Amino acid sequence: MRVSERAQQAVPTATIQGGLPPGIASVLSVLRSSAVVVDGEDRVVRASSAARAFGMVAGDRLVVDELLALARLVRRDGEIRETEIQVVPSPARGRTEGRWFAVRVAPLGSHGLVLVLAEDLTEMRRVEAIRRDFVANVSHELKTPVGALSLLAETVENAADDPEAVRRFAGRMQHESVRLTNLVQDLMTLSRVQGDEPLPDMRAVSLDEVVAEALDRAQTKAAARDIEIVTGGQDGLTVRGDDDLLVTAVRNLIDNAAAYSPEGTRVVVATRQTDDGQVEINVTDQGIGIPEGDLERIFERFYRVDPARSRQTGGTGLGLAIVKHVTTKHGGEVTVWSKEGSGSTFTIRLPLLNPPTPPNP
Repeated sequence: MRVSERAQQAVPTATIQGGLPPGIASVLSVLRSSAVVVDGEDRVVRASSAARAFGMVAGDRLVVDELLALARLVRRDGEIRETEIQVVPSPARGRTEGRWFAVRVAPLGSHGLVLVLAEDLTEMRRVEAIRRDFVANVSHELKTPVGALSLLAETVENAADDPEAVRRFAGRMQHESVRLTNLVQDLMTLSRVQGDEPLPDMRAVSLDEVVAEALDRAQTKAAARDIEIVTGGQDGLTVRGDDDLLVTAVRNLIDNAAAYSPEGTRVVVATRQTDDGQVEINVTDQGIGIPEGDLERIFERFYRVDPARSRQTGGTGLGLAIVKHVTTKHGGEVTVWSKEGSGSTFTIRLPLLNPPTPPNP
């Protein structure tokens, strides 16, 4: 059985009372699942450290009602039972979140002993929930442009004798096509940087070139809103990375800053070396700021502080998630400072390639 990392580390077991059939204790000592053996009087004969850590056992008692009920049923009729349960430890144990387990309960010998095995499913369930949410979000995001394209195509067909209407609807079709293309491209980029595999195209990358290319790609959108992009900071900084992904991350921050800034304002992109051998890329805007309650979630996929504004500006809802994963993939981190009405500063921190060696004292 697969178990959580914590359970895997919990091989040692605690014996409360003897009486196990020959060889069973040795088998239980190497099981990776949480394991508990109870006798005919519901006393715990043996319990793994994992079972105790997860709050299944206290003293010599099985304290999870569902497990105790299953053990009694199995003892009575001798039939193996399997189910899934949620175990919620008491707040006194320092954890209040519930954990899900796949449970298998079976008779053990002929002396009323019952074996309870529990496999931690919590992480698997969490990943499955993320997958379901992701599929639902992608489906929702695709539905709007695809539906709009279908409707516009039908409208163009019916307006074949009106050239002006055809041109107008064709322009809207192009807009929806661009939106759909951007979403697909962002999904492909996110898929590339979310995996555990190392990036294949890592090399020495000039941050000057990264910022210049990101600025070039973001310039059109910024200029359309009369937003000036200013660069500054230290020159000549180098990191090890994938230049295209780094350009994408910085460009996403600039696009995001421009999208949430009033027209006629300024976005500043600055680089600097820190004292601890890191480099920072700071993107600062004079925009509307981010509510404090949203700061912890803005790097989630498809999370939008202002959904209407994001769609109006052509955002896919994936830009900041891509920034986070690209930065992590390069051994760095991304942080944000923001105050409503005062703008925001996003900071990418990356390891500096060949940082200078401090002089000997």
